Amino acid sequence: MSRIARKGDLGVVEWFRPGEQDRVPVVLDKMAAIGATRLRTGVSWADWFRPEGPDWFDWLIPELARHVELLPCFHYTPPSLGIVDRSNAPPREPKAYADFLDVFVTRHGSCFDWVELWNEPNNLLDWDWRLDPEWTIFAEMIGGAAYWMHQRGKKVLLGGNCPTDLNWLRHMTGLGLLEHVDALGVHAFPGTWSIDWTGWADELAGIRKTLNEAGCERPLWITEAGFSTWRHDEAGQARELLAAVDAQADRLYWYALEDLAADVPTQQGFHVDERHYHMGLFRADHSPKLAARALAAGGVERLAQTVALARPQVRTATPRVVVTGGAGFLGSNLVDQLAADGQDVVVLDSLARDRVEENAHWLTSRHRHRIAFEVGDVRDPFVAADAIKGASAVIHLAAQVAVTTSVADPVHDFEANARGTLNVLEAVRHGAPDAPVLFASTNKVYGELIPRDEMVREGDRYVPRDPARRGGLDETTPLSFHSPYGCSKGVADQYVLDYARVYGLKSVVMRMSCLYGPRQFGTEDQGWVAHFLICALTGRPITIFGDGYQARDVLYVDDAVSAYRAAMKEIDSTAGRAFNLGGGPRNVFSLRELIALIPDIAGVAPEVGYAPWRPSDQAWYVSDTRAISAATGWQPHISAPDGLNRLADWLRTAVPDALAAAPKEKLA
Repeated sequence: MSRIARKGDLGVVEWFRPGEQDRVPVVLDKMAAIGATRLRTGVSWADWFRPEGPDWFDWLIPELARHVELLPCFHYTPPSLGIVDRSNAPPREPKAYADFLDVFVTRHGSCFDWVELWNEPNNLLDWDWRLDPEWTIFAEMIGGAAYWMHQRGKKVLLGGNCPTDLNWLRHMTGLGLLEHVDALGVHAFPGTWSIDWTGWADELAGIRKTLNEAGCERPLWITEAGFSTWRHDEAGQARELLAAVDAQADRLYWYALEDLAADVPTQQGFHVDERHYHMGLFRADHSPKLAARALAAGGVERLAQTVALARPQVRTATPRVVVTGGAGFLGSNLVDQLAADGQDVVVLDSLARDRVEENAHWLTSRHRHRIAFEVGDVRDPFVAADAIKGASAVIHLAAQVAVTTSVADPVHDFEANARGTLNVLEAVRHGAPDAPVLFASTNKVYGELIPRDEMVREGDRYVPRDPARRGGLDETTPLSFHSPYGCSKGVADQYVLDYARVYGLKSVVMRMSCLYGPRQFGTEDQGWVAHFLICALTGRPITIFGDGYQARDVLYVDDAVSAYRAAMKEIDSTAGRAFNLGGGPRNVFSLRELIALIPDIAGVAPEVGYAPWRPSDQAWYVSDTRAISAATGWQPHISAPDGLNRLADWLRTAVPDALAAAPKEKLA
C-alpha cells in the first residue's frame, strides 16, 4: 500500500479568485465529503498588488487554514514589476519576490508550514523562460526566497514542471538552486496532457536518479495530477487517481476538486482547450463524479474496488447480450435474471448516477463468471462500437432520466439520450446487424396527453372526462414532445423505429410508464414510488409537485423484465414496433393514494408538502398494454400491494438510515 493510502491524507488543488468567498465553504464541504485533508491553492503575487488583494488574502488564508492543512503556491509576477508588462515575466528585481513572501509570512505564517515557490516554471503561461533563457533570474529569485523562508522557519517546496524536464532539473542543481529546497513538486496528467506516459514508477524513478546523481536527494510530492472527463470517462479518472495514490510519492494533491465553471476563461483563453473544464472530482453543478462518490462511500479502499470493477474485461468468443445502463434500476434487475438463466452479459455503464456502483458490485458478487463490466459512456461512439461488436442482443437502457435535469441542462440531455442512442444504433448496424435491439423509451413522448381541463376528479385521482379513454392509451396515441426530456427520448424513439425500416435492424421500442422495485434508489426527479417510500423510512418530508391527484399506472420491475425478455424472444413479431409498457388499468395510483398507503407499508406516516406543477407533468397516464400482450403473450403478474411490500422490505436493508421498525401489517 502506498504512503498516501496508508496515511489517508489525500490532498486536492483548488484556486480561488478574489471575491469568491461563496466558493470557499462549498469547497471545504466537498473536501470533507471525500476525506481530503490537504489543500494546495494559489497565492498570486500579481493579485496581492491589486487594491483588494491584501484584504482578500487576509480573509482567505486564515479561513482555509481553520479547516485543512494548507499549501500555498506563490507565483505570477505583478506586471508592473516585470521586465515586460505580463504576469508570466521575470521580475526586474528578483529580490522583490522574497520581500513579498516575507510580508505574507509575517501576516499569515501561522496558517501554513510549507511554501511552494512558483508553479510550472517550464510553462510559458507561468514563466516566460524565453525572457530568461539561462534561467539565471529564476534561480536567483527562487534561491533567495527559499533561503529567506528557511530563516522565517518555513519549509520549501520547489514547484513542479509540466511535463517533467530532467535536463532542467540538472541545470537547477548545477546552479545550486536546491540547496535551500526541502522537497520537489512533480506534475503529470496521464491520459490528458502527459505524452509518452509510462507510469508513476518510471516518472518518479527518473527524477530520483537525477537528484541522486547530483547529490541532492529530496522527497517528491505529486503536487498536480489529474484526468479530464471531457469525453465522459469517469472510470478513467478514478483509475488515474488510484494510480497516483499508489505511486511512491510522499504527498499527493489531485487536480482538481471542482470542474471549472463554463463561463470562466483559462490561462489559454476561453474554451480553447475543452479538457481544462472537466478536471474536477465534482462537476460544475456540484454533483460528484464516480471517483468522488467512491471516496465518499469508503475512501481509498472503496476507490480501489470501483477501479477493479471498471478495469477492462477479457471477453470470450461467446456472443453476449449487451445491456447499456445495465447497472441502473431496470438494467441491474434485467442483467441479474439473464445471468441467472445462463446468459453471458456485457454491461456497458458509465456509473455516472449516484449509487449505481452498488448495483454493479451486487451483480458481480452474484454472477462473477457471467458478467463483464465495461465502464464507459454511450456518448462516445468508439466505446459503444467496441462493447457492442458481435453482440447476440442489445438492450439499450442508458439515458438521462429526469425531466427536471433536462430542463436545467438540455444539451446534456440531448447528448445522452438522442446522440447516445444514435451511437448505439450505429454500433449495432456495423458490428451486430442481426442482433435484436430493445430500447427503453417513455410515456413522455406523448406529451401532456389530455389537458387538465378535460379531467375530472374521482376520489383522490384524476380520470379523463371521456369514459372511453379510461382504459389506457395505446400506441396510436399521437406523439407530442413536451420538455427537453420528451424531445430527446422522442428523437431516440423514432431513430430506433426508423433503423428498422431503413437498415433492417431488429429494433423494438418500449414506451414505459412508472416502474418500481428493488435496486431503485428513487429521487424527487425520477422513481417517485421508491422516493416516497425512502422518504417515509428515513423521516424526510415528501414534496408533491402539483395537487397530488395526478395518476399513473405502476409496474413492478420483475414484470418489466419479463416483458423485455418476451419481446426479445418473439423478435420476429416485435421488430420494428413500439409498445406501451406499464401496469395497465388494474395498477393505477395517484400520488395521494400511494401516500395514504405508506403507513401500512412502511409503518410510518410521512410528512407531505406541496409545490407548483413541474413542466410537462401529465395529470393522467395509463398504459394500454394489449399490443405487447398480443405479440408476446406477456401479462403482468405482481399486484401493486405485493410489489410495494417487496420494495419496502428491500429498502429497509438497502437504505442505511431506514427505520428498523417493521410495518404494522402487510398491505393486502
